[in-house]
Amino acid sequence: MAKVAITCNGSEPGNIFPPLILGSSAAASGDEVVLFCVPGGSPALVKGRLEELKGTKGLPDPVELYEGIRNLGGKIYVCELALDVKDLKKEDFREGVEIIGATNFMNIIKDATITFSF
Repeated sequence: MAKVAITCNGSEPGNIFPPLILGSSAAASGDEVVLFCVPGGSPALVKGRLEELKGTKGLPDPVELYEGIRNLGGKIYVCELALDVKDLKKEDFREGVEIIGATNFMNIIKDATITFSF
């Protein structure tokens, strides 16, 4: 089993779909998945945002991908800096999102064997 660390630094579809697709694929393969959204990517995990992307031509349902990661034990984090930078509150985020600092994220992924950044 690999540990897969994925960072997301944008809230546009091109930044959102790759982490969700790769994360859900890794989780389905039995890998440990850690997805971290820095402030630029944090709006992607606000309640309702993934629903807005449903039906994007040729791409899977982002809500199903997100839930797949969670249901298979993946962890989904948002950088605590996003709260101030993007004027968000913890309760603005989807169920299952945890707020952590970059130092915590670095400690969690220090033994990651596969890394991606979008």
